[in-house]
Amino acid sequence: MGLAWSLLDQCYPPASRWTVDDVPDMTGIVAIVTGGNSGIGFETCRVLLEKNARVYMASRSKTKAEGAIVDLRRLTGKEALFLSLDLADLRSIKSSVEAFKSREKELHILFNNAGVMFPPLGQLTADGYDLQFGTNVLGHFYLTRLLLPILLYTARTSLEKKARIVTLSSIGAELHKCIEWDTLKDGAARRKKFNIELYCQSKFGNAVFAQELARKYGEDGIVATAINPGNINTDLLRYLPWFLSAPARYFLYTPPTGALTPLWAGTSPEGSEFNGKFLIPWARFGPPPHDSDDPVLGEKLWDWMEAQVKGL
Repeated sequence: MGLAWSLLDQCYPPASRWTVDDVPDMTGIVAIVTGGNSGIGFETCRVLLEKNARVYMASRSKTKAEGAIVDLRRLTGKEALFLSLDLADLRSIKSSVEAFKSREKELHILFNNAGVMFPPLGQLTADGYDLQFGTNVLGHFYLTRLLLPILLYTARTSLEKKARIVTLSSIGAELHKCIEWDTLKDGAARRKKFNIELYCQSKFGNAVFAQELARKYGEDGIVATAINPGNINTDLLRYLPWFLSAPARYFLYTPPTGALTPLWAGTSPEGSEFNGKFLIPWARFGPPPHDSDDPVLGEKLWDWMEAQVKGL
């Protein structure tokens, strides 16, 4: 009954008491938004630009990003900056971070927003991982890990004495209670799974990662949160068959609404105290998904991910 109520509460949340009008002036703030060319990421970029932040749109497709940057310029009069990033290719992530560090000495907010949902089972990352776990979890882990030195520097030297990492999970995390290690790379165990199971596992993994990040670096000024942004009508639905996606759109919310909770975590003054919290729609605290706050599991996932990127 507890799970059923939690799912219902998150699918049909009460009106938000916090709005984008509450976002403070962000002059001098540097932010990266992965997957910022569409959906929740686009709306996150839009609000940050309107509030005078310096925004890097980290995207795989330069063409799509350039189109989104033009749209943002029209909407805000401000210019987002393109950062080439392919989370499904670990070696390219290192190049992206080096490109960013050549331009900036500080990073105040990292929005780990990008993701993939329900792709065909045959799709893998460049390194042979399940596309959903490899992109949503491992890719963001490696990006975050490489950016940690500049985030920690920012936390030490900024006025707030904090740097924030906002990782998007999903209500799907509530539906998966463990990590099945033999499904993270391609193999017989993975091929027996449905893509929806693998998606929920990746979103559970996002929550586990954020909790471990909070434990490891909270005392150093890192504020790590995991977010269920809500059930939002975005391009993530592109892999759903039409007979599911068409009716589903009538029960979904808009991207500006989906950006509320990540922006609350990333920009609000009170958000500097949110380390280790799991946030749910709209701009509320919720209980972390089952066992995602288990320190033993968190350490095991962190060690596994460290092993995957060793030597890159």
